[in-house]
Amino acid sequence: MPPSDKPRRPLNLRQRSTLAGEAAAAAAEVEVALDHPVDPTSAAFFDVDNTVMQGASIFHLARGLHRRKFFTTRDILGAAWKQAYFRVVGVEDPDHIAETRNSALSFIAGHTVTELESLGEEIFDEAMAHRIWPGTRALAQLHLDQGQRVWLVTAAPIEIAQIIARRLGLTGAMGTVSEHVDGVYTGRLVGDLLHGPAKAEAIKALAAREGLDLSRCSAYSDSVNDLPMLSLVGDPVAINPDARLRAHAREQGWRVRDYRTGRKAARAGLLVGGVAGAVTGTVAAGVALRGRRR
Repeated sequence: MPPSDKPRRPLNLRQRSTLAGEAAAAAAEVEVALDHPVDPTSAAFFDVDNTVMQGASIFHLARGLHRRKFFTTRDILGAAWKQAYFRVVGVEDPDHIAETRNSALSFIAGHTVTELESLGEEIFDEAMAHRIWPGTRALAQLHLDQGQRVWLVTAAPIEIAQIIARRLGLTGAMGTVSEHVDGVYTGRLVGDLLHGPAKAEAIKALAAREGLDLSRCSAYSDSVNDLPMLSLVGDPVAINPDARLRAHAREQGWRVRDYRTGRKAARAGLLVGGVAGAVTGTVAAGVALRGRRR
């Protein structure tokens, strides 16, 4: 997606979320078409990290790129320390926040879209394929069998999200959109990460484009951060939920599905809020250091 020639004006959070959602919906393509008639107004939306796949997809991507010398261990440890410091101190410099947001995926700056897509295929095979939750995969297939389209909605780069969707035989995916010119990444995001409210904006934009009735749609996630997305549809479902989402789901009478073992579920309940919630920001911002030095 090429940048505009007009001067960039700072956007507020709502504007960034809206832009990120609209960009994700605009970039979404049909990866796999259904062989039988589609229910034209109903669809299902699945978060990826800890919902479809065990762990954070951006972490698996970053680890795969690290092995391919995209960035060093020192880079990522330094970024992790910086993120941890601001979390502990509780005071974040506005310039730091803006830098982190704007450079969240800049580790791919200077690389081509074709290169990332090719490496993404390799990394999916080596680090992601065996981490797909069979239970969630079965739920997605059930929607497909009923003639409904199934979309992934994730903060991961849209290129990786589309690979996952294609490999699982799903309709398509929406993810974070990185700006590129003539097939080469600039290191900037279009809007913001597709996270929280931005996911809801993406779904609304896609629903308008595809003629979906959101009251007839389903959404699945593990995180309370996805309440904007879950609250948008008529059938919200908590999958492997964190403690806050589990409590909210019970209060609202939403379905809950947990495909983790008891030990994994207990450990996740303690760690998800403090660690998994920081994975995207810490890892993505950390690998950005490599992008700025290329």
